[in-house]
Amino acid sequence: MNPLDGKVVAITGASSGIGAATARLLARRGARVVLGARRVDLLTALQDSLRADGADVVYVAVDVTRPEDVERLVAAAVQHFGRLDVFVSNAGIASLGPLADGDLSAWSAMIDVNLRGVLNGIAAAMPVFLRQGHGDFVTTVSTAGLKIVPNMGVYAATKNAVRTVLEALRQESTDGVVRTTGISPGYVRTELGGPDRDPEIGSRMAAMAIAPEAVARAVAFAIEQPRDVEIGEITIRPTVQN
Repeated sequence: MNPLDGKVVAITGASSGIGAATARLLARRGARVVLGARRVDLLTALQDSLRADGADVVYVAVDVTRPEDVERLVAAAVQHFGRLDVFVSNAGIASLGPLADGDLSAWSAMIDVNLRGVLNGIAAAMPVFLRQGHGDFVTTVSTAGLKIVPNMGVYAATKNAVRTVLEALRQESTDGVVRTTGISPGYVRTELGGPDRDPEIGSRMAAMAIAPEAVARAVAFAIEQPRDVEIGEITIRPTVQN
C-alpha cells in the first residue's frame, strides 16, 4: 500500500516553488492536499491543474503572519477531509544585505513570516493532532542556518530560531503522537527573496540551484515513514554548493 495514499496534508507557501512542487508530488502519490498561500490566482491555477489529474485538493488564501488565516487552513482540512495528518510550514521570505544597512522593515518581515509563521502553524494544527492522536509537522528550514555567511545574518537567524523550536517540540512529543521534521534546503530554484541588494550573490545562487522537486521528494520521504520512525532533519543541497 502507498503510505501517502489518503493522507491529508496542508501546505503553506504552496503557490510556487517548493510548496507547489510538494503539492504536486504528494497529490500524485495519493495524498489529499490543502493549499495555502497569499496569491489566490496561482492557488486557483494549481488547484485546477491538480484536479484535472484526479487529485483531491482545495485551497485557502493564507497569510502565515495572521494566526486566523492559518487556523482557517487547518479548519478547511478538517471540514473537507475529516482530519489533518501533516502540516507543512513552507512559507518563507529572504532579504539579503549587510547588517550595517539597518533594514528594520526587512528584518521584521523575515521574523514575521519565517518564525512567527511557523509558530502560528504549530498553534493551529496542534489541537487537531492531539485530538486525533497523531500528526506531523514538516518545516522548511535552510542550510543558511548551518553555515553563516555575510549578508544573510538575519535570514539565517530566523531559520536557526525555527530549528530550535522544532527541537524543543520534538523533545516535548516523545509520546509518539507528534513527529517533527526540518527540511534544510540549500540553493533551490524558487522565487524566495525580498529586496536583494547583492546581485552577485543572487546570480551565484541561481547558477548552482537545484529543482524544487528535489526538496519535495525529501518531504515525501519524511512523512511516508511508519509511525515509530521520525526523520528529525534532512539537509538537501546542490552537490556543488560548499
